[in-house]
Amino acid sequence: MSHNTLRSAVRGRVLLPGDKEFDTARTPWNLNIDQPVAAVVHVEDAEDMAAVVGYARDAGLSVTAQPNGHGASGDTAGTILVRTRRLDQAEVDPARRRARVGAGASWGEVLAAAAPHGLTGLAGSSPVVSVVGYTLGGGMSWFGRKYGWAADSVRAFDIVDADGRQARVTADSDPDLFWALRGGGGDFALVTAMEFDLFAAPALFGGLMAWPAAQTEAVRDAFQYIVENAPAELTVWLHRLELPQSPPVIAIAAAYLGESAHGRDLMRWLDTIDGKLADTRRELSPAELGAIVNEPTAPGPGLLRTELLTELDETAAEILLHDPIDPMMGIQLRQLGGALGEPTRGAVPSFAEPYALCLQAIGSDPDTVAAVHATQKRIIADLGARVSGRKPYTVLSAGDSVAEVFDTGTIDRLRKIKQARDPHGVFRANFPIPH
Repeated sequence: MSHNTLRSAVRGRVLLPGDKEFDTARTPWNLNIDQPVAAVVHVEDAEDMAAVVGYARDAGLSVTAQPNGHGASGDTAGTILVRTRRLDQAEVDPARRRARVGAGASWGEVLAAAAPHGLTGLAGSSPVVSVVGYTLGGGMSWFGRKYGWAADSVRAFDIVDADGRQARVTADSDPDLFWALRGGGGDFALVTAMEFDLFAAPALFGGLMAWPAAQTEAVRDAFQYIVENAPAELTVWLHRLELPQSPPVIAIAAAYLGESAHGRDLMRWLDTIDGKLADTRRELSPAELGAIVNEPTAPGPGLLRTELLTELDETAAEILLHDPIDPMMGIQLRQLGGALGEPTRGAVPSFAEPYALCLQAIGSDPDTVAAVHATQKRIIADLGARVSGRKPYTVLSAGDSVAEVFDTGTIDRLRKIKQARDPHGVFRANFPIPH
């Protein structure tokens, strides 16, 4: 079947190798990842998505869906890349506390629609990440300690199956597929829309505090005290930042689902530390969640690695907060626990580890890339058994696999569902289920 057939099958724009904008269209969010594809289709609607699936099935190709390309692995040879950004509808039903979003809707769009009603979804730290992609991978939220994984809040998926048929999937209509889609990734169907629960957020307090690196020990002590005593409504992150042409900094980011006065009281130990460089904490709208850490909203050459940490003892603190990290730019410890460690209703596992460890750098020249990878490898090796070897699907990066996410029983169940629903491999997730 020719690519002209693909162009005639859809209303959206089709880009092929050799087309002027093809290389730009196939590039994922992380500019360090090469993403080879057979074609890129900017779909207009669910009917376009069904047509692409039908074409791919007949042509012996696979389909992978990305609004912007967050979480890309580069494992895309022989695929049609479906860009879903135009499916950006975000509808909120405040009476039912539920949202319905298209496959291309971002968290910023959803939070902006929900916030006027005193509601929020279980969003992460970035407003530009797609709701559907994030949720298919589990979805680790600022509010996860209180309400669990975003995948558990889903009530329905609208999908295109491997035969190109559209369907609505719920716990009652198709319990196996519904279970797999809630945290098992995008390897089982093409999701065109999703409905999920919203949660009350009548008040939200959060922001970032920063000090010179000389205050690292005091900030770390306060961080650990807050973590040990935090209610589920509070999540705090510890940042070590070493940015080019800037003095090193130690910082705390926080989000508290409650009144400002109580949030400040829970973090009162931080106010006793001298030398504060910044304090952006204030009453927030849920629509401003991305302002807490102000992550980049444009693509860049990221060199990120995330692991789960079992403890922050003296040895781990020395490695992470004092040992050299050049040429990395930062280390981030995200507080987990609470409902994130409780049993889930979907494929997403629960995690008992208290921290997510994010090793952060940017750069694309070969020497920098090699040096960053060596530093990250050395840090992980030095931490030893404090690194659990498990990680959430939503933080996987190139070179990782689902074996680091799921236990063997879950992988076996996911594999059986994949074989039953997509025996010819029409769908390919960023991190697929092994055959």
